[in-house]
Amino acid sequence: MQLDFFPSRTLTLYLARLFVVRIIAVLFMLVLVLLALDLLSKTGDILAAPGNGQAEVLRYASLRLPQLVANFLPYSVLLASLLTFWPLNANSEVIAMRAAGLSAHQVLSPMLLTALLVAAVSFGFNERILTRANATLKAWEAADYGPIPGDDTAAAKPRANIYLTDGENILSAATLTGAGQDIVLTGVTWYARAPGGIIREQIRSPRATFAAPGWRLEKPVKFDVAGAITERPATLVVGQTLSPERIMLQSVDPDAQSFWELGESITAYETAGRNTDEMRAKWWHRLSGPLSALLMPLLGSIAAFGLARSGQLFVRAIIGMALGFAYFVVDNAALAMGSFGGYPPLLAAWAPFVLFLLVGETVLIRTEE
Repeated sequence: MQLDFFPSRTLTLYLARLFVVRIIAVLFMLVLVLLALDLLSKTGDILAAPGNGQAEVLRYASLRLPQLVANFLPYSVLLASLLTFWPLNANSEVIAMRAAGLSAHQVLSPMLLTALLVAAVSFGFNERILTRANATLKAWEAADYGPIPGDDTAAAKPRANIYLTDGENILSAATLTGAGQDIVLTGVTWYARAPGGIIREQIRSPRATFAAPGWRLEKPVKFDVAGAITERPATLVVGQTLSPERIMLQSVDPDAQSFWELGESITAYETAGRNTDEMRAKWWHRLSGPLSALLMPLLGSIAAFGLARSGQLFVRAIIGMALGFAYFVVDNAALAMGSFGGYPPLLAAWAPFVLFLLVGETVLIRTEE
């Protein structure tokens, strides 16, 4: 029995089924509560846009749902681990397994395998659903929950909050749709600045298209800061050095790109001599993030062992929960450090995972093996 990593087929399926049911139940509860709270705060903004109604509220819920699922799936695995281990320990099922000759790792192996499958599903979900929802929701929010210009015809994902520099000048846009020379910018503001960063002119336009070269502003409103004069020329062309390729490169949103698309964007940034620390840290985290589900049964396993009649089962569950939440805190802090160059991207993404893997193994071996 000690030479087999998994217990019997019946016991493996029994433990895996318990674990899966609790993961789904906890995730459903968390997402339902958090989505309801989020809708309470956002429904007013959504309905404030002309023409919006119940359909738009449901659309927001459908776009927000993947974000909540992706964010709280690891928490659900942690809580499900504790809710699985606690009854097994309290009902002396763990004691029966250990008495049958199973090691602590063998008791955990069905949960670890289930968590690995959850990590694989999470990775696929993030790549196929979450990235698209992120891109669409950001563009919709930038349009104040109104129609996204070009949303029905754009070949590329809509992008939001574009910020570009042209020498001393600045071009910002609420949304970007299309690709190449078919790019359409909406909610455009052009800041013409003097040396030293002082704004000379501010030009607002609802829409801008590529003018080869430059960007043609439609229905612009020009404000001269020095003279406090407002003008309304028919059209204006600004940003002569801003090519479509540069705009596409500048407007990369790591959260809205898949793992492979983000890898291509990193290569393009490196070719252009740009800093890629933030993007590469998030690229590595696309792998380490879903794999955090694998840590949760290990960190929560402290609640599985020890005699229930000793009176320390609740304390063990609290310690397991504390270890799990400590991982999320350290992981977010390391990713933030990696984003602005404090840590190397590889270290920022993987160090918390390796650290807590070693912590979990150390606690398990010293207490139960």
